[in-house]
Amino acid sequence: MKARVLIVDDEPDFLNLLQFKLAAEGFEVISAETGLEGLRRARCEAPGVIVLDMLLSDLDGLSVCEILRAQPSTRDVPIIMLSALAAPIQGPRSSRLNVSRWLTKGVGFESINQSIRSALAEHHHELTDKLLSDE
Repeated sequence: MKARVLIVDDEPDFLNLLQFKLAAEGFEVISAETGLEGLRRARCEAPGVIVLDMLLSDLDGLSVCEILRAQPSTRDVPIIMLSALAAPIQGPRSSRLNVSRWLTKGVGFESINQSIRSALAEHHHELTDKLLSDE
């Protein structure tokens, strides 16, 4: 079964390129061009990981992330934030978001691909540990 990746980004060229490259790597890719559409697709399509742009046309990425973390169906989905900022957001708001990775927009595709694979593997390991500890 292919891992499902949701990409939320309002730059069509970047979105299309990332979709194409991730599909070529064997992922099932779904996408959204706005934060609201990303929230809807995350709830309806159960992605294994979300790649989320910080600056969207309707909601900023931090707000989208907060809403995802507040919903039971998306609370534990790994989120990789893409930002034009060189460093991750710091402070109390950031610590509540439980972001798997912060990447600077413009990093190479291989960094994004590796971050997705690592986030999926870590999430799988956490779920396995939780199942074993519940027995």
